[in-house]
Amino acid sequence: MAKGILLVNLGSPESPNPKDVKKYLGEFLMDERVIDVPLWARTLLVKGIILNTRPKASAAAYKKIWWEDGSPLIVLSERLQEKVQEQVEYPIALAMRYGSMTIKKGLQELVDKGVDEVFLVPLYPQFAMATTETILVLAEEIRQEHFPQLKFSDLKAFYNNPEYIEVLSNSISRSIEGKDIDHLLFSYHGVPERHIRKSDVTKSHCKIDGSCCATASKAHEFCYRHQCKEVTRLVGEHLKLKEGTYSTSFQSRLGFDPWLRPYTDRTIERFGKEGIKKMAIVTPAFVSDCLETLEEIAMEGEEIFHEMGGKEFSTVPCLNDDAEWVSLLAKWINEWATSK
Repeated sequence: MAKGILLVNLGSPESPNPKDVKKYLGEFLMDERVIDVPLWARTLLVKGIILNTRPKASAAAYKKIWWEDGSPLIVLSERLQEKVQEQVEYPIALAMRYGSMTIKKGLQELVDKGVDEVFLVPLYPQFAMATTETILVLAEEIRQEHFPQLKFSDLKAFYNNPEYIEVLSNSISRSIEGKDIDHLLFSYHGVPERHIRKSDVTKSHCKIDGSCCATASKAHEFCYRHQCKEVTRLVGEHLKLKEGTYSTSFQSRLGFDPWLRPYTDRTIERFGKEGIKKMAIVTPAFVSDCLETLEEIAMEGEEIFHEMGGKEFSTVPCLNDDAEWVSLLAKWINEWATSK
């Protein structure tokens, strides 16, 4: 069989103009795995409220981080694709879950090159309903409707892969070298608490308390909260970080339902009030920098920290096209391609 690879990231509006941002937000927020409420309620919330209030503010945020050659997420994802392709002999296509760079287009690109077996690579270290799951479900729907001849396999969540932990740790170490920080905050994309319970295959383990994430369970295979905490723990061990000098938080909550805690903005605020003067923040829920990391964390986070009395605030870039990360991803792809 002729093999090919489809890298899939989140997506981006075509431009930072409110019209394009509104179109993008509409597609993103109407995904039943992002806002997982009945269709009538999701439609009322998204089309009746959010899309009438949020696009202008979101467009302003996108304008702050937009690059001359386009969306940072798209540009960085393309760079990753290009560099990995240099180390892989099989065709690699790039797609986005939302926006114009669709999964269907990516699959068509591979089919046009004679591919009939595809390795789907969701560019997320942890599994979550709103990231990996929605990519895999949509890809399968598209396969059944348009490309029934294709065979799929996919890269599983790699949050605890020792090679990934080493690459991530090395990236963090290089970024904070010589900065003598007081605290390193691991900030992950937030999800509603109900997503954790819905993903619990045991239907009983995930209580979102102080112990379930640390207690062994098959639920952890799909538990985003556990997987985030495990990345923090493993990197802390790898870097020999002292207890109390690093922690986990979650960003980007929406609506009034409880989301994973502690919240990043409130954590940064607390650090400033408690007298922490130098902090760094890393965002390991993403492999490519995006609106969330470049604006919400790097800009808004720094503003909060300084307002609360903090002095030095630094951000660790996502892995992006880091040479070690490129080589590791190419290694995983080549291992898949030669395993059969």
